[in-house]
Amino acid sequence: MFVIADLPPAEQERVVCSIIAAVKYELPANIVLAVAGQEGGKPGQWMKNKNGTYDVGPMQFNTGYLADLSKYGITAQDVEKSGCYSYELAAWRIRSHVLSDKGDLWTRVANYHSRTPQHNAIYRQKIMQRAIKWADWLNERFSTYNVSQEAVTNNGKGTAIPESKAISTAEGKTQASRQEPTSNRARSPAQTSYTPRTITAKQQ
Repeated sequence: MFVIADLPPAEQERVVCSIIAAVKYELPANIVLAVAGQEGGKPGQWMKNKNGTYDVGPMQFNTGYLADLSKYGITAQDVEKSGCYSYELAAWRIRSHVLSDKGDLWTRVANYHSRTPQHNAIYRQKIMQRAIKWADWLNERFSTYNVSQEAVTNNGKGTAIPESKAISTAEGKTQASRQEPTSNRARSPAQTSYTPRTITAKQQ
């Protein structure tokens, strides 16, 4: 895993893993960072809800949703741990919402939290505010590629990038592979090819 020098140690995993997941699943990096910041979970964390379910790990996956992923061999124990797996699974889920759901981009992203209009609207506003701040942060540190929102919500009919894109630092390179998030036991559904944004670190 690469390191971003101006981030405090406590934020390294969340930010670095969010960027890696965004590149891997061809999502706007600022959106994945915004969702990760809004969820604000920690490794090993289980937050109990009023309905008896739990929100688990760094990306606060609900145990009810995880039950639907059990057919792929994915468990709560997979997403409660530290490391990038939970961020990659979250990016895969966000991508699915963006490609398949109705509404504008931000409503689709907010479906990660809830499809209930009232809850979705509140989350949507918070994500938009966070995404603006992260976009500025990314633009100061990375070379970014942007396409229109129409391309984001139009199944990839926008600017394309090479099949694999590296995130490079002075210390080395991390290659962004094209794999679905899975546990060690299973694979999840196939990707499609849309590319709203990817990033590469500025060379020192």
